[in-house]
Amino acid sequence: MCGIIGYVGERAVIPVLLEGLRRLEYRGYDSAGVAFFDEGKISVIRALGKLFNLQELLAGYGKNPRGIGLGHTRWATHGEPAEHNAHPHGDCRQELVVVHNGIIENYHTLRGMLEQKGHKFRSQTDTEVIPHLIEEELEAGFDLPEAVRRALSKVEGAYAIGVFWAKAPHMLIAARYQSPLVLGIGEGENFMASDIPAILPWTKNVIFLDDGEMAILTKDSCQILSLRDGRKIAKEISRIHWDAAMAEKAGFKHFMLKEIYEQPQAILNTFRGRLDPETGEVNIPEICLSPEEVLSLKKICILACGTSYHAGLVGKYLFERWVRLPVEVELGSEFRYRDLLIDKNTLVIPISQSGETADTLASLRRAREVGAKAVAICNVLGSTITRESDGTIYTHAGPEIGVASTKAFTSQLTALLLLVLYFGQMRKSLSEQERRRIARSLLRVPYQVEKLIEKVHPEIKDLAYDYQRKEHFLYLGRNILFPIALEGALKLKEISYIHAEGYAAGEMKHGPIALIDENMPVMALAPANHHVYEKMISNIEEVRSRRGEILALGTEGDETLARVATRTVSLPECEWEVSPILYTIPLQLLAYEVAVVRGCDVDQPRNLAKSVTVE
Repeated sequence: MCGIIGYVGERAVIPVLLEGLRRLEYRGYDSAGVAFFDEGKISVIRALGKLFNLQELLAGYGKNPRGIGLGHTRWATHGEPAEHNAHPHGDCRQELVVVHNGIIENYHTLRGMLEQKGHKFRSQTDTEVIPHLIEEELEAGFDLPEAVRRALSKVEGAYAIGVFWAKAPHMLIAARYQSPLVLGIGEGENFMASDIPAILPWTKNVIFLDDGEMAILTKDSCQILSLRDGRKIAKEISRIHWDAAMAEKAGFKHFMLKEIYEQPQAILNTFRGRLDPETGEVNIPEICLSPEEVLSLKKICILACGTSYHAGLVGKYLFERWVRLPVEVELGSEFRYRDLLIDKNTLVIPISQSGETADTLASLRRAREVGAKAVAICNVLGSTITRESDGTIYTHAGPEIGVASTKAFTSQLTALLLLVLYFGQMRKSLSEQERRRIARSLLRVPYQVEKLIEKVHPEIKDLAYDYQRKEHFLYLGRNILFPIALEGALKLKEISYIHAEGYAAGEMKHGPIALIDENMPVMALAPANHHVYEKMISNIEEVRSRRGEILALGTEGDETLARVATRTVSLPECEWEVSPILYTIPLQLLAYEVAVVRGCDVDQPRNLAKSVTVE
């Protein structure tokens, strides 16, 4: 998830690019760069770190060229955060530059093919194959738009790109497939960007590119073509009426809500290129464990804090069922002060959105001291936890601005399930039939989550008004949904400041049942196809008999649940393994909407920070 901006017109280019990148920096802040046409050649200036580092470099440039340019702020996915991995990237002669947001899945194959033809690469990124592919087509005699179109036909994955060429400095090319891209239509100038905020200072007239479309922009024209066959496409111009603050959130009131809605894409990005949709086989060489090391494992120890700890608890159910290894899930803040019963045959899995969580990092270091292998699950390339682990599964969720974790959590659940499938196939503890079933269910999840949000959000918004004045809330789940009850309670208390507790439903009679009365709402997670469904219904009946108000999440068409619960929210039927992802979504929305009604600061709740980097 990176930010890109492009401009063609008569303005001074550098101020336009920097202002656009400033408004896109929430999409990535590992590095930034710009390219522009100056005195007959392309100049590329890049800097590691946040945008102000690039601004300082450009302040000393001493020129203010006009005409055409591209800018990029990076959220690293391939290649560590470094100046040589920053965008824009060029071809062999540096006559053509590209900025890219997305993931090129077949870049290893493409890079090998291009290197055999003599192409020299300067970075570790997947993006760099694109300018070299375009260069190949230009040398074959095609013009720039056709060269871009033909090059992209060889690419597998997701992309939103901007391209310009020194031999056609009046023309900017934009193209999109499964990554957002918007065009800004001005008078005597045109723009392209990953998101609307980047172009709002200059125009509110926009065209939204759809998947499989490309645009040819000059200062006076905008032509849309099909990437598949080059035919012209007519597109309507829309008028944006957002204010600047709303625009940075893409029209959403808060970053948290925006990030809840981004979950289908974040989940897809996490398994994209790693899961074969035909065979269900998983390929994650980045974990850096040999088959022999995987087979020698005797135990798994998951290390995490907060929301990531809840993801780890879900992982315990999955690993023990399908990998047949004992799993311990440890809080980083506790594990580091214990006597450790782990050794070289233990795999440690630290889970952290930022990769800088202090307690998790300290616990990882202790585990490494006694010889344990480590495979991290993390969202930030090059972070400390990833550097100190043997390998890493990156979640590719993109920056998460809201303090309360949403898309990072469901991406972690996705990564854990991928690792379970991979270990299951390596250790032959998971049959081919079961692997295919689980893989098919995971492949459906992005679509199911998208439809689920669309369906339940209005229902949840109505429920929030009824529950806003409650002072206590109890969340109940069983088996693999018990950790989701913990996560739902955590979300409610951290952003709405309502006291909430999550419990394994069978434990309710061992204490919490004493709290149940007409003033204690209970959230029950009860999918009809789970093997503990009947037990869950019994627990709901226990609440009902004590006049408790029951809000239940369950399967569409479940009449039994509708009869015993006070209110129900229906979810699509899903497999056991992916149910934690789907059942998380309504709980995130409920916490969000209750917090909004109560007037809380949703994105920056009191006393909390996004990344806990101190003890």
